[in-house]
Amino acid sequence: MAKGGFPGMGGANMQQMMLKAQRMQQEMARLQSELETREFTATVGGGVVTATALGNKTLQSIKIDPACVDPEDVEMLEDLVVSAVNEALRTADETVSAEMGKITGGMNLGF
Repeated sequence: MAKGGFPGMGGANMQQMMLKAQRMQQEMARLQSELETREFTATVGGGVVTATALGNKTLQSIKIDPACVDPEDVEMLEDLVVSAVNEALRTADETVSAEMGKITGGMNLGF
């Protein structure tokens, strides 16, 4: 290897790449921290069940319209709750991936 770095790559270019990578890493850490506390809400069943999750995939709240509570059909309510939670988590995942993709230039780094 040539003295001072890789052959054909000037030391200044390598230093610029390292600084750019460091800035990208700092921006990713800041954004990841912000996204972990962002709320993602999904409503299903025409507004009957609403689930709110955080970007870190923690379920924050469930709201159920009391008018939909039918003791004869608890299974439907359970299905609506599962659907709302899954939709809120899916939205969180998609948003985190899209926001991180803006920083990484589309490189899939596992976010």
